Amino acid sequence: MADTPTGAILQRDKQTYAIVPRTPVGLVTPENLERIAEVARKYAVPVIKITSGQRFALVGMKAEDVDPIWTDLGLDIGKATELCVHYVQACPGTAVCKFGLQDSLGLGMELEEYFATQDLPAKAKIGVSGCPMCCGESFVRDVGLFGKKKGWTLVVGGSSARRPRIGDILAENLDKDAVLALTRKFLEYYNTNANKRERTARFVDRLGIDNLKEMLL
Repeated sequence: MADTPTGAILQRDKQTYAIVPRTPVGLVTPENLERIAEVARKYAVPVIKITSGQRFALVGMKAEDVDPIWTDLGLDIGKATELCVHYVQACPGTAVCKFGLQDSLGLGMELEEYFATQDLPAKAKIGVSGCPMCCGESFVRDVGLFGKKKGWTLVVGGSSARRPRIGDILAENLDKDAVLALTRKFLEYYNTNANKRERTARFVDRLGIDNLKEMLL
């Protein structure tokens, strides 16, 4: 809609809107939380919901309040409907978790910064887990990573949508630089060869993981 406020999503009542501030890998500061609370009180935001992408959704705002709310928040807009990487979610990894084998938060932040502005044929989500327990939901994300002692395993084509799909392992024992390079290579190939609005799950189904390995490795 041409008159939709910036960074807002029209709700089912066709009168109010939701916004999703960007919170890379789900990390927030006390200042972020204070601003969200202040905005919610000031504008009487009726619902604040933590999303599956480790973000805060502020729901139920009037159209005329959306722009002032963004100004007061001072946070970047989190993509929620555009054809691009919507978010990178990550578990705590070696930062705090006793099971962590790799730095999932650090890698997740780099992936978010690297791919946040890249246009794609469809929306995409990235999950990063510091160990094979996969608390970052790596096997059901368009691009997934999980850590082992020898490095990162890269998974592609996962989905938790209406037609769920367990992702396929594209490569193993990667260091951080190799992860960034191969993720970029996969997303570029997907961008060039996927149909409009074809999620990676259907793309990998259509091409086959063995063909993708032949093209990318």
